[in-house]
Amino acid sequence: MVKVKQNSKGEIKYLEKVISYNDRLAPLIIRNTLFSLIPEGTKHIYVVGIGSNLISGDSLGPFVGTLLHNTFPNHLTVMGNLEFPMDATTIIPEMSRLTLPDHSFVISIDSVLGSVDFVNSIVLRRGPLQPGLGLGQNLPPIGDCSVMGVVHTNDAVLGSSLLYTNLHLIYTMATNIAKGISLAVRQFFHYPSDYPILRVI
Repeated sequence: MVKVKQNSKGEIKYLEKVISYNDRLAPLIIRNTLFSLIPEGTKHIYVVGIGSNLISGDSLGPFVGTLLHNTFPNHLTVMGNLEFPMDATTIIPEMSRLTLPDHSFVISIDSVLGSVDFVNSIVLRRGPLQPGLGLGQNLPPIGDCSVMGVVHTNDAVLGSSLLYTNLHLIYTMATNIAKGISLAVRQFFHYPSDYPILRVI
């Protein structure tokens, strides 16, 4: 859980794209944005789904990880899913054991807190996210690119609101993000257009 930061003018810094969570074109917009961010020559993509499988409002990352698991085994590695989440207790040991090969690209996914104008939006930007910031945790930044689902406002009462986050919101966000990432991977690595993009769960 992180916070979407704004500058003194109320603008989000380093923003690449803001998409409504239920936009019918969200997967295509995510695909196009990610495709523009993945460097030429990238040989492998890692997705780090950050969050908890015990708190609905913090389950976005693991949900996406589950949907993407084993979709492109030669080109996509997923870390963090509903069975084995990358939460505050596992993220540091798991990331410290990870050695990224040359020409890798890391996409981090997490639930975030933001201003009321951005709640229920998917935010993509270049650069890492810092997990746990919204909950006052000091965890290392992760990723070359961030995909964030804004699930609550910055002033939300976290103790109760995260537990009772609408699962339809999380499911729809996760499905659109997973489809967008899968479409980007399929296009970038030249898979056939009929190659399946999601794992059925």
